[in-house]
Amino acid sequence: MASQIHSTAEVSDKATLGDGTIVWHGVQIREGARLGRFCRIGKDAYIDADVVLGDRCKVQNFATIYKGVTIGNRVFIGPHVCFTNDLYPRADSSDWDVTPTIVEDGASIGANATILCGIRIGRRAMVAAGAVVTKDVLPHSLVAGVPARAVGWVCECGRPLDAKMRCAHDGKAFPELRPKRTAGSRSRKRATNFH
Repeated sequence: MASQIHSTAEVSDKATLGDGTIVWHGVQIREGARLGRFCRIGKDAYIDADVVLGDRCKVQNFATIYKGVTIGNRVFIGPHVCFTNDLYPRADSSDWDVTPTIVEDGASIGANATILCGIRIGRRAMVAAGAVVTKDVLPHSLVAGVPARAVGWVCECGRPLDAKMRCAHDGKAFPELRPKRTAGSRSRKRATNFH
């Protein structure tokens, strides 16, 4: 199944789109960008040079994904999400370097979130709408706020896990996410400090 590109989209002939990928109105995809199979790129999204998206990603309207970002498979990027790629931005910088960012398989990033460069968002993690992510996000964790902080854990389906790391929606359990007991520890409080 061939990719479909709306007539108003600008897709570089040096970009690669996988089979079944759909590109909507006003999208710009730059040279060297590589999009996997069956991706959906929403209206007016911007995908910079050399960005990599895996298979079955959904990029919503007006999202901006800049050079240096690598996104895994089945990742959701909400509307108006903004990735950055420069730790020391100046309009007239002569020694600018791209700082890479990685989003692992199955992660979701909510509307209007800002992702600072140089971080890793773990597998199946969820970033809440409006969050400003300044540090790595652990797999299956839910982060929210400005700056984003860990507020819980989520299932593969995206719903919250209870204190036993079980999903009430589908019954899946994630015992590997439980904090480890150490000698002399008296409680099983969940860690919220990821660094």
